[in-house]
Amino acid sequence: MKSVELHHGDCIAGMRSLPPASVDVVVTSPPYNIGTKYKQYEDKMDDANYIEWTAEWIAEAVRVMAPGASLFLVVGGTNREPWIPHDIAAVAGSFLRLQNEIHWIKSITLDGEDVGAGHDLPDGLSVGHYQPINSPRFLNGCHEYVFHLTRDGNVPLDRLAVGVPYTDKANAKRWTGGDLRCRGNVWFIPYPTIKRGRAHPAVFPVKLPERCIRLHGVKDGMVVLDPFAGIGSTAMACVRLGVEFIGFELDADYVKLAQGWVAEEQAEGEE
Repeated sequence: MKSVELHHGDCIAGMRSLPPASVDVVVTSPPYNIGTKYKQYEDKMDDANYIEWTAEWIAEAVRVMAPGASLFLVVGGTNREPWIPHDIAAVAGSFLRLQNEIHWIKSITLDGEDVGAGHDLPDGLSVGHYQPINSPRFLNGCHEYVFHLTRDGNVPLDRLAVGVPYTDKANAKRWTGGDLRCRGNVWFIPYPTIKRGRAHPAVFPVKLPERCIRLHGVKDGMVVLDPFAGIGSTAMACVRLGVEFIGFELDADYVKLAQGWVAEEQAEGEE
């Protein structure tokens, strides 16, 4: 069983305790500075202080990234503050190269005429979850960004590890000789239906970090870091993939929840 380390504490101090060049993949989603109601963190700094803090934690993440490592930075904004993801990405871009921009789609509607007759969906299809807003000006937000950053922009990826089958099998022979093609940079990953109250106000589905890690390429001995571990989505993805994990989280209650769910995931894997 691979090591899963969930530490209660500040991520900047925590990352400073790690050796340089010791992490292969970072998958994380920091607070967006939009007033999200966390239990132990005030998510509304002065804008200048937030940018300074963002640079500080990213600098530490870069220090611990090994050559050839990837940082997958999950960020979103609001209708009133749509520039937040781009501001965060700009800070990250002062340390790293943006190698891929991925769009995480939480909800989508496909019109029947666009899906095509061969799929037997004449009325189309609406799938996924989003937080509706009541506004005459703004649209419901149904996506976030996943910025894939590397040191030089030249990290080879295992694209077919998250590939999809060709619909037209003739294209499979023409382009690859196999049945899988690159998934592309638009990923539909809905939230699972929540029947009880949310344990964390800004959790992401386990499938999202799992797909990021698979895309980078799962290798023996690799270490994954999440500086903002929350309730352990990235940790659980690492258990499923059999890779080592290190995470930091300010809220002791979230750490306890994450440890419990990781233990359940590990127990299921042993059955």
